Amino acid sequence: MQEYELNVLDQYNIDVTGTRKTRGAILCDTQQGLLLLREVTTSEKHIPALCNLYGYLKGQGYEWTDEILPNKNGEYVSTAEDGGKYILKQWYQGRECDIRKPAELLAAAGNLAKLHTVMSHGLEQGVPAGTHLGEEYIRHNRELKKVRRFMRGLSPKGEFEFAFLKYFDQMYQWADLALEELEHSDYDALYQDSLGRGCMTHGEYNYHNILIISGTSVHGETSKGGASGKSVTRGTDYKGHGGHTNREPLRIATTNFDKFKIDIQAEDLYYFLRKVMEKHGWKERLGDNMLNAYSAIRPLSSEETEYIKNRLIYPEKFWKIADSYYHSNKAWISVKSIEKLNVAIRQTEEKKRFLENIFSFHL
Repeated sequence: MQEYELNVLDQYNIDVTGTRKTRGAILCDTQQGLLLLREVTTSEKHIPALCNLYGYLKGQGYEWTDEILPNKNGEYVSTAEDGGKYILKQWYQGRECDIRKPAELLAAAGNLAKLHTVMSHGLEQGVPAGTHLGEEYIRHNRELKKVRRFMRGLSPKGEFEFAFLKYFDQMYQWADLALEELEHSDYDALYQDSLGRGCMTHGEYNYHNILIISGTSVHGETSKGGASGKSVTRGTDYKGHGGHTNREPLRIATTNFDKFKIDIQAEDLYYFLRKVMEKHGWKERLGDNMLNAYSAIRPLSSEETEYIKNRLIYPEKFWKIADSYYHSNKAWISVKSIEKLNVAIRQTEEKKRFLENIFSFHL
């Protein structure tokens, strides 16, 4: 541990007994429990709102978060001797949610539903509003065409460019359709209602930000309906399989709320679902069970179900890869980038079947 990092810890009323490095941060064993020290990765102006959120969640009984702790001066950001800005957070003995274990994914989906229930009313100030999805789609579609235009004028072309251009029309069809479906949906009303009520989202709910607390276990049995064995309310766009594995909830801590905002809460569920499905090859039963686990605790409206369907229609992964390519060093395209592009293209058929069987959507 660097001397300047030790200097930061001296600014807190804690007794440190040991430290060890973890991804992008330092875990600190203290007499006050396990803590985590990391550099500030968001705007300092956003920290007060973030602290208010943690206080609000705790006040609502949702205590398993990485709450930011104040230093001896009552400040939430501490400055090291080298000028670096740091925050100290509550942490837990545990590990990240294992994306290979369906039971943990279902527990995480249920945890998200509980979190959304608590975050259904906004804070008084300092919380940014999410961008209108129509504006985002239009911008992304414009960027996709810009990348295609660039590649067409490129000589010589590599494997990445040839694959992108070959499948561009097929992938762009999905992007164009998502915008068309959005314009004919109830999205505007749902968006305005979410802003008006101050509904908050986590902003980056994925397995990296879900901690499974040590000492907890999962057991249960298969039953029809939702995660609690009750019937599940779902929008009319949902089709589903009608059953899933009923599990007792794990003890879960939710971390890294840095990107929280006021928006449609179903965005978190879409994001988490998409990330998991991309890793699992769009396995319908797992995706269905995740939707059930969420809906058993916080039923999805028809408008929210339609929203998730629309978000899944858009070729988000394809756009992200294209955007990353455009802003990178194009003189050398890594093998990993080519693999990601090929996977995104290949999984389109798998996602198509998922949308057909789970949401009754046909291209």
